[in-house]
Amino acid sequence: MDPENHSPHKPKSGYLSNIIDQVKTNLVFRSKWAELNGAMGDLGTFIPIVLSLTLANDLNLGTTLIFTGVYNIVTGAIYGVPMPVQPMKAIAAAAISGSDFGVPEIMASGILTGGVLLVLGITGLMQLVYKIIPLSVVRGIQLAQGLSFALTAVKYIRKIQDFSKSKAKADRPWLGLDGLVLAIICACFIIVINGAGEEEQSGERGTAGVLGDEEIRLRREERPKVLEEIRFGPSSFQVVKMSKHAWKEGFIKGTIPQLPLSVLNSVIGVCTLSSDLFPGKDLSATSLSVTVGLMNVIGCWFGAMPSCHGAGGLAGQYKFGGRSGGCVALLGTAKLVLGLVLGTSLVKILDQFPVGILGVLLLFAGIELAMASRDMNSKEESFVMLICTAVSLVGSSAALGFLSGMIVHVLLRLRNLSKINPVVP
Repeated sequence: MDPENHSPHKPKSGYLSNIIDQVKTNLVFRSKWAELNGAMGDLGTFIPIVLSLTLANDLNLGTTLIFTGVYNIVTGAIYGVPMPVQPMKAIAAAAISGSDFGVPEIMASGILTGGVLLVLGITGLMQLVYKIIPLSVVRGIQLAQGLSFALTAVKYIRKIQDFSKSKAKADRPWLGLDGLVLAIICACFIIVINGAGEEEQSGERGTAGVLGDEEIRLRREERPKVLEEIRFGPSSFQVVKMSKHAWKEGFIKGTIPQLPLSVLNSVIGVCTLSSDLFPGKDLSATSLSVTVGLMNVIGCWFGAMPSCHGAGGLAGQYKFGGRSGGCVALLGTAKLVLGLVLGTSLVKILDQFPVGILGVLLLFAGIELAMASRDMNSKEESFVMLICTAVSLVGSSAALGFLSGMIVHVLLRLRNLSKINPVVP
């Protein structure tokens, strides 16, 4: 008997070998510099929201960076595309705008949202939803999200932002490390290098008239303190304690508005967009729903920001050159290292990051996502898409836009059926 041919462990070893080979393939860079650029493509969304939650709600930045770094590496290895890991925006909005919505409520809403998505994925219901929802409605949500990103980006570029209060302040100065000139130069550079997305230190001079001498003096005093307050080492991991009140508030103010956005944008929108950007590499709605669910059911217990995938992040990373899972794995490694080395003190550095440049990144990510809607083949499809987009933007609710789009879609279908089969009296 040949032990090599009859070993009961050979099939298992072969299966494991196939998995390892697939992971290696998923993580291989298509182009070194393009993938590096792509890894930065989602920071225009990630940094402002995480910074706002950290400053306004005492989110544990170190824990968030460690967990989201692991999420990036794992999902990059699984999917082989630049799969983004973004903040859950509806939950973040509830936290930043509500004084009684703290870390326990944020984490409770993340766990509940993740739990629902996990159940939808495991039972196969998410795949059913993906098949039922018409493309015109999905495109309407994507167009609304893309335009929302672009409009927010323009605000970031034009106005100085107070992320701790989620408010804009004075007009951005023209000169300086975070001035309009630098942002415009960055935008022009991206256009020259990337085109329309074909398929293939000047100091503080010039700011006195805008900011005033007192604010410039305060900025000069703050910058040395940034370096003084940096502490090395990871943040301590602690299980977040959540009261009944936190679970209730988290569900009402966070989970309910977040669920439609997660289903439509984080799962269905990502599935549709990935098929557009990477033909032949169709992702499963079931798999995406499960990974989003697991991320939050695990990480939120330890204070990590509620996270999801997002069509906008995928569009942004693709726009700037991301083509493989290695792109986000590289970003995840950087997050992991920063979380372990600097922990929450990294917020002192992020608070000094040029917001105008973040605005430029977010602008191009939003435009790339919005352009996915250009494939509507008929006036009827475009009509449904634009109704969905308009309601989503005006009502600031993806759920309301989705409901409106579905109603219009059904009414148009009934109208067409009545033309084909007219009622004979």
